Amino acid sequence: MTDAPSYLSPTGQEIVFLLLGAVAVGAALLVVTTRQLVHAALWLVVTFGALAGCYLVLTAEFVAWVQVLIYVGAIVVLLLFGIMLTRAPIGRSADLDSGNRPAAALVALATAAVLVTVVVDGFRTAYAPLRAGGGSAGEIGSSVFRNWVLPFEALSVLLLAALIGAIVLSRTDIRGRG
Repeated sequence: MTDAPSYLSPTGQEIVFLLLGAVAVGAALLVVTTRQLVHAALWLVVTFGALAGCYLVLTAEFVAWVQVLIYVGAIVVLLLFGIMLTRAPIGRSADLDSGNRPAAALVALATAAVLVTVVVDGFRTAYAPLRAGGGSAGEIGSSVFRNWVLPFEALSVLLLAALIGAIVLSRTDIRGRG
């Protein structure tokens, strides 16, 4: 029986992963606590970048690049365009604060405690050694189209329906007959 490495003597990869995870969690907290909408979007870029770094440490290079291209390159830009086009308040806004911060913080801390407890208890003895190429495009593609093809296609139909719905809602010249 082989002994799994202990979490008390972390490797360099594990230390970098933990540091990137801490950056991601810290930036995510700033996303939801900042009072400036544009700053929240920029902290979201930092969060997504740290997640891409975590994927790189886990030898999932393809997923890391998809994270950068899709989420950092497209989603955040779309969010910023949405902010600019809707003329949302850019600076500090007291209207956005509902006054429920203590209750929200208490619920968030309780949820985080439960999640951390479940994950630590469930994966205490689990160890998956990292191997190079585990996150390559070929391996992920074969996994998606072998094991996950039905959910992948269902998501495609759902996104198409959302796109058509957004177009219909945004068009002012389409009116129902009646």
